Amino acid sequence: MTLLRMEGIAASYGAARALFDVRLDLDTGQVVALMGRNGMGKTTTIRALFGLIPITGGQILFDGRNLRGMPAHARAQAGLGLVPEGRRCFAPLTVRENLIAAARPGPWDMARVTGLFPRLGERSGQRAASLSGGEQQMLAIGRALMTNPRILVLDEATEGLAPLVRQEIWDAITTLKAAGLSILVVDKSLADLHRVADAGVILERGATVWAGAMEALPPDVATRYLGV
Repeated sequence: MTLLRMEGIAASYGAARALFDVRLDLDTGQVVALMGRNGMGKTTTIRALFGLIPITGGQILFDGRNLRGMPAHARAQAGLGLVPEGRRCFAPLTVRENLIAAARPGPWDMARVTGLFPRLGERSGQRAASLSGGEQQMLAIGRALMTNPRILVLDEATEGLAPLVRQEIWDAITTLKAAGLSILVVDKSLADLHRVADAGVILERGATVWAGAMEALPPDVATRYLGV
């Protein structure tokens, strides 16, 4: 069943048009990779999904409900959980305080989050500012999970991390997929996306130019739109 549908999304930053025709479907329990070179509209698409930038065309349907005009906090309450680019943890707060600040009732609680990321349990009393970059990324994911989202959106969740930590994050995403969570993930690693994503969407200059099963992504399309 289609849980999220973005149809013909257009959006602008002031007079500058950023999105022209973004189309994206995400089914319940599915992992979808949102791909494209830098500056092609991936983060802007996520901002539009969360109501952080108004759309000027198209519609966003979440479980059949039109989100257009809905404020960002209401979208979060409806079940959209964001792990933003750059982590954005609450630096002065402890790990535990970061997690409980966003908590909503549901299966994801402190015990389950620290089971997924044991280091968060070990550092529960530390301020977020004192954590390594990888630990802050785990905290950002854990904080989003504590909202008990129906869709988890990860924007460049492995960017800038050491290889071993990157693997921990990918392992966690694999675990979340196995648990049935619907996930929209942005990342530059095509190899890792192939391993975890069911379907993919490629953006070029603010528009969807390819969508389909990841296993069906043609090499020439990947080279044309994702190659260096």
